[in-house]
Amino acid sequence: MPRRHRSKKKRITLVLAPVAAVAVAVPLMNQAGAATPDEVTADCSADSDKLENCEFVDVQFKANSLGPNQRVSTVTDNCGSTGTATKTFNVSTSVTRTIQLEDGFTAAADTKIGNSVFEIGVKFNTSEINITRDDKATALAFSRTDTVRANSLGFFMWSAKRTDVSGFLKATYKEEQNGQKVFFSPSEGGTSVHVFYPQILKNGTPDGRLWLRTVECGTPEASGIQNSTRALRSEPGFGAGGENVTDIEIPLSEIPAP
Repeated sequence: MPRRHRSKKKRITLVLAPVAAVAVAVPLMNQAGAATPDEVTADCSADSDKLENCEFVDVQFKANSLGPNQRVSTVTDNCGSTGTATKTFNVSTSVTRTIQLEDGFTAAADTKIGNSVFEIGVKFNTSEINITRDDKATALAFSRTDTVRANSLGFFMWSAKRTDVSGFLKATYKEEQNGQKVFFSPSEGGTSVHVFYPQILKNGTPDGRLWLRTVECGTPEASGIQNSTRALRSEPGFGAGGENVTDIEIPLSEIPAP
């Protein structure tokens, strides 16, 4: 009789598939439940009740950093004149500590992060550089007489000097989110969160650069100034206005103490 050969059955193991699926699913669930960097920023900015604490962690800093260029007096019009004119200018502005978070968020002094920023400021307040650690405003206000060129507009510009400290946010939540309480924005070791501490001179006035700017009338630069308010117009920096603009820096020694 012919021998019958038993066919060999292939064994298929299905046990690994569910295990792999579970392994993939776990991190996905963790990511879905954890606080994102945007949520950390929003919660810190709002001083959310969900937070146990929110801290600013400094990574690097740059002293003597100049801030935005600001027009700090009204514009004096000497257009059409063939001679110079002596004008009196009322100069006024103020400086204050600013916390600049992701996506344009700012944070108030009475928040958890505000307290953290106040404490961190100690290390940047030295015998050479005096900074404002809290959110107190320091005013710059005085009158002075200067000469405006013929057929020109004249006004004062200011750029505050400040210590720029950059780092990241460390948020500690009251309740665990998938096994952890601590989250960061933008990430641990990041440098996109900035705290600007204004630098103050020994006589109590803000440190910075002050200059008289004159702009030749009938030019595009003059038209832009005449058709805008100082709060809405972005001005070029010192010496960067172009051929129709003249800038004369005022020594800080000529700025009266408050």
